[in-house]
Amino acid sequence: MKKPLWEPSPERVQETQMTRWMAYLREKKELDFSDYWSLHQWSVAEPASFWEAFWEFCDIQSSQPYDAVLENADDMLNSSWFRGARLNFAEHMLRYRTDDTAILFCNEGGDERIISYHELAHQVAQIAQALRELGVGPGDRVAGYLPNIPEAIVAMLATVSLGAIWSSTSPDFGYRGVLDRFGQIEPKVLFAADGYYYKGKVIDSLSRLPAIVESIPSIQNVVIASYTKQNSALSLAAKMVSWDDFAVEDPEPLTFAQMPFDHPLYILYSSGTTGIPKCIVHGAGGTLLQHLKEHRLHVDIKAGDVFFYFTTCGWMMWNWLVSGLASGAKLLLFDGSPFHPGPDVLWRLAEKHKMKIFGTSAKYLAALEKAGMKPGEQFDLSALRSVLSTGSPLSEASFEYVYRDIKQDVHLASIAGGTDLISCFVLGNPQLPVYSEEIQCPGLGMNVLAFNDDAQPVTQEKGELVCITPFPCQPIYFWNDPDKARYKSAYFDVYPNIWRHGDFIEVTARKGTIIYGRSDATLNPGGIRIGTAEIYRAIEPLPELLDSLVIGRDIPGNDVEVVLFVKLAEGVEMTDALTKTLKQTIRKETTPRHVPSAVYAIPDIPYTISGKKVELAVRRVVHGLSVPNRDALANPDALEYYKAFQK
Repeated sequence: MKKPLWEPSPERVQETQMTRWMAYLREKKELDFSDYWSLHQWSVAEPASFWEAFWEFCDIQSSQPYDAVLENADDMLNSSWFRGARLNFAEHMLRYRTDDTAILFCNEGGDERIISYHELAHQVAQIAQALRELGVGPGDRVAGYLPNIPEAIVAMLATVSLGAIWSSTSPDFGYRGVLDRFGQIEPKVLFAADGYYYKGKVIDSLSRLPAIVESIPSIQNVVIASYTKQNSALSLAAKMVSWDDFAVEDPEPLTFAQMPFDHPLYILYSSGTTGIPKCIVHGAGGTLLQHLKEHRLHVDIKAGDVFFYFTTCGWMMWNWLVSGLASGAKLLLFDGSPFHPGPDVLWRLAEKHKMKIFGTSAKYLAALEKAGMKPGEQFDLSALRSVLSTGSPLSEASFEYVYRDIKQDVHLASIAGGTDLISCFVLGNPQLPVYSEEIQCPGLGMNVLAFNDDAQPVTQEKGELVCITPFPCQPIYFWNDPDKARYKSAYFDVYPNIWRHGDFIEVTARKGTIIYGRSDATLNPGGIRIGTAEIYRAIEPLPELLDSLVIGRDIPGNDVEVVLFVKLAEGVEMTDALTKTLKQTIRKETTPRHVPSAVYAIPDIPYTISGKKVELAVRRVVHGLSVPNRDALANPDALEYYKAFQK
């Protein structure tokens, strides 16, 4: 029987907010649950009761009470929550008005800034009044083209305090990537910075702005945050004003527009690697409730905890991180490369600032191990309580790496969900043991199953990730999709009235989840479905490789062959012996069907700007098809290498 890599001590379990939540239900609702699984079963069987109790547990502030918790429960696409309630998302982010630290900002050059909760509220009031004087109000869009700096959070909170809608992307998106996103939603105001830092270089942002503003006529004003202090003269161009000149020096007291529970809060975007990005609109109330549930119960964030996630403003993990303010956390923001000036940069911050929660990507953890880093030996990580990982499936090797070389007594939580729900379907639980490769549990209130080809729920068998009952953080709609046709096509086109997420998973005997990759990237040699993550897991530990990517290439007979591309470590050459090693390793760790028909060395692996491999884009290139929206990629030129492998 598989042994856990980690188990929480009874004392640690007792101190969790999950335990406190269960005690609350016992004392206030006369509901007694013996363990997490009985609690979860109640949360999905009685979703209205669960979410209403959690609303009370978190003391959600609404200027007007709700009339009904859940309506249209039998119509998942059109279900609605907390009808009649009026609230404001920013008000909950700024509930704490103390001198405790709200934001601790660091960058790769060693610069640091500290902003207290009291100072944060003041800065939000300055920008909110300036926006109000421009006529920004409920329903207007305000966009951020910003690095991960405090001004991004201030601008967002100011925007949503007015009932306006926030949307952001990172400044490493090029002109086309920005236009494909903000051009659809037509923002009234654009916040930007003069540049950002990456790998010791200052990257200019201002030079792109004139073309962006000219191409999006709705933009009436551009506010420039002076971060790198490069090319400041351009901030005087038409429609542009500096942050300092824009902010109202002595603002009126901050007020919060009271909006319906499902009032639009954020517009997020699909990756855009297979077409124009979908503009996914998320509601204020659902986002607030879901993030509070995940942060407090599943991550166990407490007031004063230093909470870090390596992210950019173009990834939903930024939105997720910012919601930590509602729990009184200290948000640690980082701008720059996580490997500059060396691979230890983030761990130096973890030690210095006594980080409690370290959030990152599976790709980062794999790269850290390849770099030979052993943070547990090099730094004092006694304060570290949790390591979170998302972006792609976390391999067995990375699970073991965390417990071997980072910290033995740490809660490693692989989490998975996405932009579509701005949160997680499956994630961690500080009460439960951690097993290699497995995500610990489905989230409370998330009725997640694996469906086989006959649309039947299965365990210990691969299937489609589905959610069969409504949840509050479903998108409220897609932008410019008045009849919800695109929304329905995205999630409800396969199983009527059931959310199909697009992940290929297995629910284990322990009720944990193993993710094998995206369903649309699943390989089908001989008609047998194979998840790409199964192959990555098998070969990731090999020292000869830095990275890999696998696709299915069409062959005669209406079949596909598995093709593996590998990025080799420095000094390693592609030889017959290495090809044999790769194939033998895959065969040993998986099955003969997983063994690639061809293995090719490649100089680079293409990724989205948010750090996800783009298997579908490579597959299109190999089949001689064009790849739309290349600006969604961090390294679009890498696609050129794959043209040599067309058949």
